Amino acid sequence: MSSSKVFTLEEVAKHNTKDDCWLIIGGKVYNVTKFLEDHPGGDDVLLSSTAKDATDDFEDVGHSTTARAMMDEYLVGEIDATTIPTKVKYMPPKQPHYNQDKTPEFIIKILQFLVPLAILGLAVAVRIYTKSEST
Repeated sequence: MSSSKVFTLEEVAKHNTKDDCWLIIGGKVYNVTKFLEDHPGGDDVLLSSTAKDATDDFEDVGHSTTARAMMDEYLVGEIDATTIPTKVKYMPPKQPHYNQDKTPEFIIKILQFLVPLAILGLAVAVRIYTKSEST
């Protein structure tokens, strides 16, 4: 088949079953229906990559040069890249510092100072008391 045909994502997305499976890899469209049963990773792997740009899925696996050479046999055309949504990097929303028990910040800071001071004072008092007991 000629690779001069240009498809939209919507057109390619309709081919998403075991009886009719098309993939988009590297800007090209492949009809892999006849290859589903022979795919070493199983047909589910290919079917899960339909209706989207599967280039990253394909590259992440690290296919051999033999596998890449086989692709020409299944080529049906090219994808109109303008029909594929651009990837947006996820940015989590800014969130204020989480204060689980809702204690005001100034109380926490005061306690961070006073608790160690109280422990030190208690240790000194015990030391003085035990010295006075022994004499």
